[in-house]
Amino acid sequence: MREVVLLTVAWDDIGGLVDAHERFLAGARVEADVRGSVLDSWKRCRAAGLEPHRLLIPYAADLVLDDGLLRAADPVLKELVDSLAVAGMTVALCDARGRMVQRLGGDQQLCARLDEVRFAPGFDASEQAAGTNGVGTALAGRSPCYVIGREHFADCLQPYACAGAPARDPFSGRVEAVLDLTCRRDDGDPAMLRLVREAVHDIEAGLLEQATQRERALLTAYRRASAGSTGWMSRPESGSPGDWAGPEGRGLGRIDLAVLREKAEDLLASAHQTLDEVTLSGGRTATLLRRTVTGASGESGVVVEARVLGGPRLRHVTPAPAPAPTPTPTSPAMATTLPRSPAPHPTVTHTVVPPDRAAANSDGAGTADGWLLLVGEPGVGRLAVLARRRLELLHDASVRIGTTLDVTRTAEELAEVTVPRFADFAAVDLPDPVLLGDEPGELGEHTPLRRVAMRTIHKESFLYGVGTTVQYVTSTPQARALETGQPVLEPVLADAGGWLANDPVRGGQVLAIGIHSLITVPLRARGATLGVVSFYRSEKPAPFEDDDLSLAQELAARAAICVDNARRYTREHNTALALQRSLLPRGRSEQSAVEVACRYLPAQAGVGGDWFDVIPLSGARVALVVGDVVGHGLHAAATMGRLRTAVHNFCSLDLPPEDLLAHLDDLVVGLDRGEGWAEGATDPDRGIIGATCLYAVYDPVSRHCTLTRAGHPLPAVVAPDGTVEFVDLPSGPPLGLGGMPFETAELELTEGSRLVLYTDGLIEDRHQDIDSGLERLRSVLAHADGTPEDTCEAVLDALLPARPSDDVALLVARTHALGPEQVACWDLSSDPAVVSRARAAAVRQLAAWGLDDLAFTTELVVSELVTNAVRHATGPLQLRLLRDRALICEVSDSSSTSPRLRHARTEDEGGRGLFLVAQLTERWGTRYTTDGKIIWTEQPLP
Repeated sequence: MREVVLLTVAWDDIGGLVDAHERFLAGARVEADVRGSVLDSWKRCRAAGLEPHRLLIPYAADLVLDDGLLRAADPVLKELVDSLAVAGMTVALCDARGRMVQRLGGDQQLCARLDEVRFAPGFDASEQAAGTNGVGTALAGRSPCYVIGREHFADCLQPYACAGAPARDPFSGRVEAVLDLTCRRDDGDPAMLRLVREAVHDIEAGLLEQATQRERALLTAYRRASAGSTGWMSRPESGSPGDWAGPEGRGLGRIDLAVLREKAEDLLASAHQTLDEVTLSGGRTATLLRRTVTGASGESGVVVEARVLGGPRLRHVTPAPAPAPTPTPTSPAMATTLPRSPAPHPTVTHTVVPPDRAAANSDGAGTADGWLLLVGEPGVGRLAVLARRRLELLHDASVRIGTTLDVTRTAEELAEVTVPRFADFAAVDLPDPVLLGDEPGELGEHTPLRRVAMRTIHKESFLYGVGTTVQYVTSTPQARALETGQPVLEPVLADAGGWLANDPVRGGQVLAIGIHSLITVPLRARGATLGVVSFYRSEKPAPFEDDDLSLAQELAARAAICVDNARRYTREHNTALALQRSLLPRGRSEQSAVEVACRYLPAQAGVGGDWFDVIPLSGARVALVVGDVVGHGLHAAATMGRLRTAVHNFCSLDLPPEDLLAHLDDLVVGLDRGEGWAEGATDPDRGIIGATCLYAVYDPVSRHCTLTRAGHPLPAVVAPDGTVEFVDLPSGPPLGLGGMPFETAELELTEGSRLVLYTDGLIEDRHQDIDSGLERLRSVLAHADGTPEDTCEAVLDALLPARPSDDVALLVARTHALGPEQVACWDLSSDPAVVSRARAAAVRQLAAWGLDDLAFTTELVVSELVTNAVRHATGPLQLRLLRDRALICEVSDSSSTSPRLRHARTEDEGGRGLFLVAQLTERWGTRYTTDGKIIWTEQPLP
């Protein structure tokens, strides 16, 4: 055994599989873009640790197959190679472990390229070694498969298309070999699957024919042994019931009898075999013969006769479980009459039968030299095979249906599992309320249903397509199933007038293409009917039977539970999402400091606690906030709403960024204590809140941005020239830990810079560390267009899968600046005479701005604010006017004493100034600085 290492270069494919393959490797979900069987194979390959660009292919020399298998396969392979001579395909035969034994046909160039990628005799093509391919995937799935292009897991196999199918032993059902067709990807055709399936059927037929030849040889041996028989021996007077001796002292012990019984039961269960040879102790050989017999009452069955030279005459009987008395073992009726309903595991009795009775009991089926060994029901082998296949189908259904909490995808999985293994066409119809997560209500006649999933063996089915609204009239099997809640079987569809009445024209077309049998089953779960599934048969000439009806009912019952789970999840998800959307900002805030674009994407597992906000502040400034509450669902969304409201309240107080996060941290600690106490009796962790937050304040006058964070990812700044930098912002603890101060960083932003704030779901998941995510984000931002909207789209398209595992909030703000022509500032002394000069300067500036209509009000406001500053404050004063969306008037001083609005009494001489200011302006307030405070007012522009 030696191993070859392949280092390959990725193949550039066409279509959505290119992106799907890369996203799958990155850990994203790609169910909507990849066929279910291929995706299952990819998952197995990833679990096996395979790397698409680097394979370790084992090689084994001198691989051989069983001679009988080769005799059955050789003519089939020769005919297949001749028929594909002009198609540019190779035919490969592999053993039961997926190792290639033979490769036939194909042009020289194709064979050379297949040799390069080690898809050649001697090499292992199993999934564990070579990834998704026609051989390995067919062997892993125990069913035919078709793989093309990017559906291959390994890069080196992506230039090809292949179809494979396992070849089974007709009796045991064991996979003996795998047959594969391979060609260039551009020459691939799904019809290859039909070709390889038919070839495998021919090989299995050849194996069955060889078994028949062996039976004829055994018959000759049986006759020869019968001709040499010399007589029978009776049971000795003493000894155990299983001890019988021959004339030469050679007896059959318990072990021999057990072997005979086991082999006789296997022979009875076989659908094709009629003879078998059993080796017993002492080197002797017993021959078993299976014959058809008819009882006195017309019951047909089979008997198994045994022949051992010089051995005892035995009878192995399966007693009837019917309540009627069982005949005695020596009764002639017992030897030939079968029980009408044999038990699945019959008990067996041993009886010594005299030669004359043995001959009489055989009913002409045996001779004096043979004896009756076992009586049973014919066709048990075929039923056993069908039962095994049904169990396999039910197992696959339990694994493959309900892999997601999506109603539509669950319906599609039901159709995919059942076609073509159970039916040739499968259709799932659900009412629209179920798709939306609501209760289905009463379903019956003329209830509109939507065709959610459809699976067919070929495109021309003339059945209603996916997305079509279907209304079934009362006479249809579907309407009857919905009305009664019971499955309906229509074995001969052409005779089902009620089915044809729904759409006679379409029904005639359906019958014309060969669809001839129907089973329709309601999807019922937890007492509600959620829809209906219809199974159609066309390829198999035999109609559906009662056993098929039971299997369909079991499949539908399992799928209905999954559909109902998905429906309930959809309802809860929509409720949480509606709450989340209602708590997020709607519309755009009135500010001109930044141009903003925002996005929120809920996670696949449910909405979470990510949020963003843009909050106008005094002095034309703006606050940018992004936060993330740990967890998903209603609790996380509600907590997010509480924190966002708290941030708004703290912003109204004009708190510095580090103080705002400190207050928010205290709030989260208080929430933890309160909710933990409320839930502590049953679930002490349920009330614990974890959250991160990033808070930034941008001033368009100074172009300064102050930032602070609590356990949040670093923000990015994109300069106008495209340079990307992540702000070196001190890391604070997440909210709720308490006790640690928060630090700030201040930077000056060039006008037109983009400030990018986001949550960790954008750059980090279980398949990607945060450093890799930051580098990808840097690369995207460096090449994204300058507008915030374009930047958002570029970032989300490049970094997020179709269905992210964590919710994501993204905020992109492009900065603006207030130029000198929009700002007027005067330094004032503490002299009371400065009040008149301040009024005059303000009036002149308003005239220059064309705001004469605001002159009278502004003059009063300036007079009152400057007078209060001169009277109550100390140090230098400053008056500033800003012309933005509103006219902003600010008076700053070095005092930390805040003015207080009050209602003056009638006899008071003062105390009415701030009251007049509040009445004359739209907003007013106080914010504190490191040197003192600022009293500000805002007046709407005319």
